[in-house]
Amino acid sequence: MSGAQKSQTIVITGSSDGIGAAAARRLKQDGHSLVLVGRSEEKTSRIGEELDSPWLTADFAELAQVRALAGRLLAEVPAIDVLVNNAGGIFGDRARTVDGFEKTLQVNHLAPFLLTNLLMPTLLANRATVINTSSAAARLFGRIDLDDLNNDRTFSANKAYGDSKLANVLFTKELHRRFHPEGLSAAAFHPGAVATGFASDSTSLMRWIYQTPLRNVVGLISPDAGAQTLVWLAETTPGTDWQSGEFYEKMRIARTNPQASDAGLARAFWDRSAQLVGL
Repeated sequence: MSGAQKSQTIVITGSSDGIGAAAARRLKQDGHSLVLVGRSEEKTSRIGEELDSPWLTADFAELAQVRALAGRLLAEVPAIDVLVNNAGGIFGDRARTVDGFEKTLQVNHLAPFLLTNLLMPTLLANRATVINTSSAAARLFGRIDLDDLNNDRTFSANKAYGDSKLANVLFTKELHRRFHPEGLSAAAFHPGAVATGFASDSTSLMRWIYQTPLRNVVGLISPDAGAQTLVWLAETTPGTDWQSGEFYEKMRIARTNPQASDAGLARAFWDRSAQLVGL
């Protein structure tokens, strides 16, 4: 079991396909207990049955479904050792959710932020690890403006995605600052350019890279390869094998957006996020 001391209970969002499903297969093979979360009942039930693991569905474009998911996890899962916030994507033209937020911001950041906070009692009780799937897009496209989180002034699919992936890193930094003294560990990571259904619903240029023959030219990696750092973070020991609060690529601390090092921004962004989701 790749350095893990014991079998763990691991909750993985976005586990119905892509790197989430690849990581789930590997972690199940290594002897861990999984709870799988996805948006599609058909796809999530399929991998749940394949891995003989419990599964739940939630659409992160509705915060009421995130709250319901957290309630079920607290009621039905006695202990959570690792929470993997992996659900997310890049979308097309600007769209607002039923909660009134730009869809990319909500699905990729506000929903996992809310879920993690609602699960915090059990996460702290188990000295858990929180793993956030980020992206190199945080550095390439991200620029957080606390006064324009919905990108009303400067929307593009790429900027919205980059901002949300930078948000994942800022969330990781502030999770570490606030809760590492109580035993929680957190890390964000870039899986690489993975050959999945990523960007299939987007108008972004990335759709042409991921969903056309260009994918063979740019050398996209397999979901199994993309899941490698996720599995490593889940199975190894924070403080020994990796450092809480950092951003990783290929199992090493990696460079990301300079804004990720702004502790004041991380604190203010947390407070603003909490206000937006009603915490």
